[in-house]
Amino acid sequence: MEMAETIAVLLSWAVHLSSYPAPAEPPSVVYAPHSFFVENACRGKECKVLGWYDNKGVVYIDERLRDEDTSFTRSLLVHEFVHYLQDLSGKYDAGSCDDQIIREREAYAIQRAYVAEAYGEAAFLRFQLLPC
Repeated sequence: MEMAETIAVLLSWAVHLSSYPAPAEPPSVVYAPHSFFVENACRGKECKVLGWYDNKGVVYIDERLRDEDTSFTRSLLVHEFVHYLQDLSGKYDAGSCDDQIIREREAYAIQRAYVAEAYGEAAFLRFQLLPC
């Protein structure tokens, strides 16, 4: 499956499971080195983040996952697409720590639901909250 098709399918899963409206356009998906995540998502501190949504329409995925087409990498994209949908909805304040926690919980719940529905597997995902 081509990347554009994969994005469309996984974004439709995020819409279906979240009940957010379908967006007019998908987010951009960019692969980046681990150092990018340390610097931008984790504010310069070492972390294990593999995906990050920048609240500007771009989903970043760790370049080490570029050629992996697994249930985990697909679920990671669904998780980040939920953040994209949250952003478009205007429901949350991106600068609020309280809203950040709510957004992460919602995205992880939808990620787990995706793995259960799409693969029939239980997903035990660690909740990692980025610093506010």
